[in-house]
Amino acid sequence: MPDLTPDQVEAIAREGHAHQRDKTGRPYLEHVQAVVEGVRERGGSDEQIAAAWLHDTIEDDVLSREWLATAALPQRVKDLVDAMTKRPGEDDESYTQRILATPGARLIKEADLAHNADPARLALLDEPTRTQLSEKYARMRRLLGLQER
Repeated sequence: MPDLTPDQVEAIAREGHAHQRDKTGRPYLEHVQAVVEGVRERGGSDEQIAAAWLHDTIEDDVLSREWLATAALPQRVKDLVDAMTKRPGEDDESYTQRILATPGARLIKEADLAHNADPARLALLDEPTRTQLSEKYARMRRLLGLQER
């Protein structure tokens, strides 16, 4: 069976996230698209771009682990999506170690954090949520060895 095309991967992500909203009430797809663009801007490979489209699908229960295991995707894309998927109850250290141990995953997470921590996006949230998320994203950047913005 041939691998899914980039357009098919994008369509799967778009369909899966179509009815989701982020914490600000915006369509969740805006975040996914921003991560994809961030990966492209950082020189990401086609496999990293495919994984960026799918980066939150398992964690958000849009797709199952079983779907990922059997999907017509290169193993590298599956590995990247798996690395980006935080497990229930998993601590940040274990999560970031898996990202760091998976070649190419750190770049995707960097793009994810850049959009999540965008000041314009955070400004739409109430102060306690904004503070909590800003601290969370800064901690993740430190654990991943990323420069402070």
